[in-house]
Amino acid sequence: MSKSVLFKVATPGGFSVTCTRGYWEFITKYKHPVMAGAENRVKETLTDPDEIRRSRKDSQVFLFYRGNKPRWLCAVARRHNSEGFLITAYPTDAIKAGVQIWKRSK
Repeated sequence: MSKSVLFKVATPGGFSVTCTRGYWEFITKYKHPVMAGAENRVKETLTDPDEIRRSRKDSQVFLFYRGNKPRWLCAVARRHNSEGFLITAYPTDAIKAGVQIWKRSK
């Protein structure tokens, strides 16, 4: 798996998120093939989300949502201090339960 950085972006959650080329290939080959070619949409979701929620299961995992009903893009990242890494990204028709920690002002 390639360790070269595909992207590193700052989030409004106060930390940056990194994804390597090799891990993006893993996501698009095994986890969510529908995300192939959607790197820019994922970066946009992380940098300019409509909403950020904290995972109910892990306080260091954050779900970034961008889009409109009925379809959202969700980018999931784990935070460690001011750094984070992408866990996965996928299209969804629902925003998961969890504490909302940030919302775009209208």
